[in-house]
Amino acid sequence: MPERGTSPARALLIRAGLAGLLLVFSTLLVYFDRDAYIDQTGGDGVDLVDALYYSTVTMSTTGYGDIAPLLPHARIINALVVTPLRVLFLVLLVGTAIEVLATEGRRIFIDARWRKRMRNHVVLVGYGTKGRAAAATMRRNGIAMEKVVVIDGNATALQDANNDGLASIKGDGTRRDILRRAEISRAREVIITLDRDDSAILATLTVRQLNPSAHVVVAVREHENVSLLRQSGADSVVTSSDAVGRLLGLSAVNPSVGTVIEDLLSSGEGLEIAERQVTAEEVGLAPAEVSDVRVLAVVRNQTLRRYYDPSVAQLETGDRLVVVRRSSSDIVTDSLPKERSKPSSDDAGW
Repeated sequence: MPERGTSPARALLIRAGLAGLLLVFSTLLVYFDRDAYIDQTGGDGVDLVDALYYSTVTMSTTGYGDIAPLLPHARIINALVVTPLRVLFLVLLVGTAIEVLATEGRRIFIDARWRKRMRNHVVLVGYGTKGRAAAATMRRNGIAMEKVVVIDGNATALQDANNDGLASIKGDGTRRDILRRAEISRAREVIITLDRDDSAILATLTVRQLNPSAHVVVAVREHENVSLLRQSGADSVVTSSDAVGRLLGLSAVNPSVGTVIEDLLSSGEGLEIAERQVTAEEVGLAPAEVSDVRVLAVVRNQTLRRYYDPSVAQLETGDRLVVVRRSSSDIVTDSLPKERSKPSSDDAGW
């Protein structure tokens, strides 16, 4: 879960160290004042071992009574110093046990509750540059981050995911047990953004075996591996290196075309590509007659048809439109009331 804190093992070590320091302090206190104590077993005074023994049985509230303070000042020290140390020692030990049990119980409860409500969620395998960009795009398009779980083997990547408010699982995204922890069988969408194509192919095969119905999107470096990924069960394959290369080439040959494509790929400003349901007012219209947006394609019966396809010359109920539109942030910015400029002192006389 997106939660940061001290691990139970670390908390246990810290408190055990503090308890040990209290025990050492009590032992030294008794040893330096050993002449004020009496060993009722008939020993030759109180040495360092006796001081350690006395502090141990005193701190643990066992108190056999074979070594006891004799002089008044030693009894006062026991009452005012050793007794509070004993209480603090017990608080450390008991508090640690309770905290560890409570933390583990709470984590188990939260994990079980999270698994119970994970339905139709998104599993994001890999949280590098591509994974973070995918998560940011989903957030801007209204996907609840509570419905996204990240799988990555890098601790830094998991920390970034937690900072972004995402649940994360540490492990290899090609392993079945890790994918099952992410409730992959109930996922609606799986996005795979691994650094190696062979790992992406293996992850796709494993995901498709565990969830035959999920929509799987995979990022691949080499174009020659696209067919392998499609045969492995990927619904959509994005060739990252080729896409970047084509964008670079377009930007060099036709800078304006490259700028427009980059604008379409970015989200939050300028132009953006989106998919939406056809409205009742748009049923019967041609794709070119839809106002406020530019229709690029129509999804009918789960088949993508380009806007010039004769089979989608008229829009029907149930169609989904792939459109180019102004980004919502630009529309909100334009709708804000513009501040009127204050009249200058020169205008006051007119």
